[in-house]
Amino acid sequence: MRFLMLVVADPEVGTTEEPVLTIEEWSKETSESGVNLDGDRLQPPQRAKTVRRRGGKVFVTDGPFAETREVIAGFDILECRDMDHAVEVATRHPMATHGVLELRELWPLDL
Repeated sequence: MRFLMLVVADPEVGTTEEPVLTIEEWSKETSESGVNLDGDRLQPPQRAKTVRRRGGKVFVTDGPFAETREVIAGFDILECRDMDHAVEVATRHPMATHGVLELRELWPLDL
């Protein structure tokens, strides 16, 4: 099963708990085990564009879609046995102690 893991930074999270692994250690561990298929950091939301098509017209707006303190900072595509396995992998990610990790099973396109 494939999962998208959104890595969400929240500047208001205050924690003294140290991450289990550094991001480099987590990336190496999950890549070498074949769990992490791809992933990357994202540019800040201020560099984003939102695109909408309404009534045949295209609207492009600078900046993020939503005004929020939380920011999607990156993503990973995980290959896991099931959601429990994906949760286990996510608990070792450094952002588990300093932000939020959202896991969603990918919905395959029937082409």
